[in-house]
Amino acid sequence: MSSLRKPPKLNSGSPSEPVVFGHYYLLGLIARGGMAEVYRARRIDSTPDSVGSPDSVGSPDSVGSPDSVRALAIKVMRPELAKEARFVDMFHREGQLALLLRHEAIVETVELGDFDGQHYIAMEYIGGRDLTQVLRRCQKSSLRIPVPHAVHIGVGIAKGLDFAHNLVDRDGRSLALVNRDVSPSNVRVAYTGEVKLLDFGIAQALMKFTSEIGILKGKFSYMSPEQIRGMPVDQRTDIFSAGIIMHEMLTTEKLFRGDTEFALMERVRKADISPPSKFNRRVSPELDRIVMKALARDVKDRYQNSADLFTDLSEVLEGYRFDIRELKDFMRKEFKREYLKDQDESSKAAVSIPLSERPVEVPPRFANLRAETSPLPQGAEQVLVSAPLQSIAQQSVAQRSPMSPVQAQTIRRPDDVMSAFADEPVGEIATGTANKGFWSRMFKKRK
Repeated sequence: MSSLRKPPKLNSGSPSEPVVFGHYYLLGLIARGGMAEVYRARRIDSTPDSVGSPDSVGSPDSVGSPDSVRALAIKVMRPELAKEARFVDMFHREGQLALLLRHEAIVETVELGDFDGQHYIAMEYIGGRDLTQVLRRCQKSSLRIPVPHAVHIGVGIAKGLDFAHNLVDRDGRSLALVNRDVSPSNVRVAYTGEVKLLDFGIAQALMKFTSEIGILKGKFSYMSPEQIRGMPVDQRTDIFSAGIIMHEMLTTEKLFRGDTEFALMERVRKADISPPSKFNRRVSPELDRIVMKALARDVKDRYQNSADLFTDLSEVLEGYRFDIRELKDFMRKEFKREYLKDQDESSKAAVSIPLSERPVEVPPRFANLRAETSPLPQGAEQVLVSAPLQSIAQQSVAQRSPMSPVQAQTIRRPDDVMSAFADEPVGEIATGTANKGFWSRMFKKRK
């Protein structure tokens, strides 16, 4: 074990009350997982009116916008993992790869760093749900993701994989990048209909150590047969995982199940799979062929690259004349409450500032107090009273017709109420002793 100090407990803030985290504002916890916690954020130097909203994802105005004016998500490594120096090193090394993945189908990594012992990755914020949540909602509502929607999501996955698999370094050499963790939880479906892959660059690091904290078993059902066996893998293992996701979207059923961990691994290893059309009659023979080719047990029988998978799925999608607005409407309908909440929180997060930086507000009990000033007669003494007492004084003066009005300007202040009943004139400017004992005379008259 390393001697890394334990990071302090992180204050997550909220959309309306941000807290400072390095050069970012944290604006509330978004999600918590076995590996990290994710927070809504924006840069401290960002301008309030330029922070993105859920509707800005994928819009022309948001393309190429500088990092300083974007809504962000910050993933902070859990403290128990940060204690392992080797994991921190791997986390940062793999994070450097994520910084190279600038593509429309991959969530962009903005920065990798640490603040006060907290290791984090700053990414673009995508208002939406991950595919696991979409599938669960469909199961709960007893409905299926429409076939064109599923194909569109599959196209997005293949597009992102193709870019990452063909990434090269500065010298033009292939990085041979393999995700190894293509699963529904790492596919983000935006409320705008956009589809993006999450955590591509750090997947390799996460997979090396997740088994130590008991997280790996949940990933077995999205591994390839060769990955389950512990054999060397290449980009074709990601293609198999993409095929599993396609099958589950089309059938709304888990492809690999098992009563025990061993039984689940055995099912994946055998890869005995029925075509999705067996469970969903709307799946065409061509789409069946594509999915089953991606799920071939032998890597030689699979798609050899993601580009071919992308091409075949795109051709099928063209036949549906799909419009991205269809998926946008689907997401906002099925997740109406979550969408409206996200809109509201994004609006607050765009303009909020920490409590310590806000102007001092006047307490409610002084809310009705006003200060009115004007030149005073020479030698006059200023007497300040509260608004309610001033109103009483003016009414009393009006009722006393024999008394001539005093030509003076009223100035008010939140003095102690009882001081108004002193012998000094109240609500008026005392010029000499003209009105001395005003309240005393009025009270005697009433008695």
